Amino acid sequence: MAARVSASKANKKSEVQSHKHELRTEVQEFKRRRILEQSRELFFAQGYEATTLDTIAAELKVTKPFLYSYFRNKSEILNAICEIGIRSPLAALDAALSTKLPPGEKLRLAIERVTSTVLENHQCIVVYRREEMNLEREEYQILADLKLEFDRKLSSLLVDGAKRGEFTFDDTDFTALAIGGLLTWAALWWRPNGRWTQHDVVMHLIRNVERMVGRKARTAGAN
Repeated sequence: MAARVSASKANKKSEVQSHKHELRTEVQEFKRRRILEQSRELFFAQGYEATTLDTIAAELKVTKPFLYSYFRNKSEILNAICEIGIRSPLAALDAALSTKLPPGEKLRLAIERVTSTVLENHQCIVVYRREEMNLEREEYQILADLKLEFDRKLSSLLVDGAKRGEFTFDDTDFTALAIGGLLTWAALWWRPNGRWTQHDVVMHLIRNVERMVGRKARTAGAN
């Protein structure tokens, strides 16, 4: 009996410690995310070079040592922001490609998801496009490789669609690059309170991309 009570107390203590660890992790992730959000807004509004760690700390109402507890320097903050801008569209593309839809519908879903992600993270993408040359060399190469991965996966989808007779276009690689450029280009001019809603942009880009790949018109009963 005593052994069972002791084991029960030990389990409860372990659960409490585990819960505390989870809470600490959540708090740390929240603080790191707030640093990135504030830095992203400042880099977007006034540029990377014009933004200092002192400025970021002042906007967050924290000390500069607080920033150093999460990032080594301003360059590491830039790296993290740019990674969001590149990795999030790739993740959206992967999600669409993982479905069992035919190529035409898969492409449509990919454009919808990638465009939505691009617009939601438009500040990160704009910062990346503006400040690419300020990235650390290793990070620059990592992101360049991720962009190539996006293009390769999109090219594979186009090839599959062409083989099945759903798409008609001249050059696979050029078409994939053109589509990728069209989607990320939206981040440079779209604004949340602008002329077009996110849905408007998504639908316009879907129609334009479908024309680019020569996708045959869907039947009246298609979704």
